[in-house]
Amino acid sequence: MKEFKVLMVDDEEDFVKTLSERVSMRDLESDVAFDGETALDMLKGKDIPDVMVLDLKMPGIDGMEVLRRVRKAYPQVQVIILTGHGTEKDEEEAKRLGAFAYLQKPVDLEKLVQTMKAAYKKKIEDAMVAATFAEEGDFNTARSIMDKDKKK
Repeated sequence: MKEFKVLMVDDEEDFVKTLSERVSMRDLESDVAFDGETALDMLKGKDIPDVMVLDLKMPGIDGMEVLRRVRKAYPQVQVIILTGHGTEKDEEEAKRLGAFAYLQKPVDLEKLVQTMKAAYKKKIEDAMVAATFAEEGDFNTARSIMDKDKKK
């Protein structure tokens, strides 16, 4: 059984396919998208990923805009930026927008997998805290916990 679902988004098709295969060998379910628009379309389905690994520099909708839209519409998806062309300014902006982590290519696969697991753990913890408030009838607090990064 797969632990959680990951969507990898990168316009370097060979790189992202290989990375997805290597992640899948570690018992993580992984899908790929080769551009931002496809990634956003994939989120509209009922099988929303738990974690997204997202490149910044892509043709069409770039990674920063994808991050912005994902955090607004799907705040439960934890986003990890994985880029080979990012700057300190990009890192600051990504974190301000709610990225869980910002990693540079080339990345050690174990470091990436551990970061994905940490992102998933945060998602579960947030959901558990929100559920506790909801069980007590405090739906506003529960909603604000789940939507806390939407406003970024």
